[in-house]
Amino acid sequence: MRRTRNIFCAVLLFVASFGMLLRAQAPAGKNRPAGVPEEYVITPFGYFHPSCVLQIAKGETLLADGRVLQHADGTLEDLPACEYPHYVASGEIAGAGVTKVESPTIDGWVEYASQTIGTEFYELFSNEWIVPPAPTSNNGQTLFFFQGLEDTNDVVSILQPVLQYGKSAAGGGNNWAIAAWNCCPSGTADYSSLVSVKPSDEVSGSISSTCRLGTEHCSTWDIVIEDITTAKGTSLVNSPSEGQTFNWAFGGVLEAYNVTQCSDYPSNGSLLFPSINLFDYNGNLVAQNWKGTVLGGSPSCSYAVSAPTGSDTVRVYY
Repeated sequence: MRRTRNIFCAVLLFVASFGMLLRAQAPAGKNRPAGVPEEYVITPFGYFHPSCVLQIAKGETLLADGRVLQHADGTLEDLPACEYPHYVASGEIAGAGVTKVESPTIDGWVEYASQTIGTEFYELFSNEWIVPPAPTSNNGQTLFFFQGLEDTNDVVSILQPVLQYGKSAAGGGNNWAIAAWNCCPSGTADYSSLVSVKPSDEVSGSISSTCRLGTEHCSTWDIVIEDITTAKGTSLVNSPSEGQTFNWAFGGVLEAYNVTQCSDYPSNGSLLFPSINLFDYNGNLVAQNWKGTVLGGSPSCSYAVSAPTGSDTVRVYY
């Protein structure tokens, strides 16, 4: 039986039923921009109010473009849309209610490699990388490395398997961890359970359509990230696409918050994404022609992107 609750009751239910533990979500911290409220938390999409960041537990699925949660036992629950604005890294408001993801922007993005597929679209995107060593200094920084898919014609959502260091809305600390993210069904930032990983572990990420080959606007996608070394993983299954046609791929992205010195980055100086595979809507392997973009920021570290033409590798430097 479907139950409709007001926002306050819905938040309480999140806490009780599927683990959106507000007290476990680390606030943005002392280094947050002046315009960001104190209670806001860090996500791979900027600063969000805690009530707008939802953990999707194993066995649960978002339906109806993120407005309905199907629990593991099959019961359905109506979810409220986010009623708070979210903020980019500079502290400016990105929007209110159901907001578009403005990407790539200054939402903490430091550098990335991307490509589009023109009038066609992607069906499967997989990648692998090695977890880097920990930074040699800790200043409350949060680092995200990920691959992603968007619709270049109408950017509404982004699907991402994410490796993070530091604290985010999903949890974490002074260690590496992985989670699957989708922003922003109903204006919320949705994530799977966070799984701890260690330096030198091999990680694989994938984003795949759940529809048959040739489906242009597949309504649901699977976002999976796994530690191959330990055989532990986490995923968002049948995650809503907001009607997007995913024709914009990001082979490697570095996003950072609260970095005050270059030693806040991993000590090895760069991260290689060495085994990228892209398939089009007919299941054909797509030729790769990545374009590197460096947005930079302060502090000015060794930011650069290496993406040789025709290669299935991307390397981001810091």
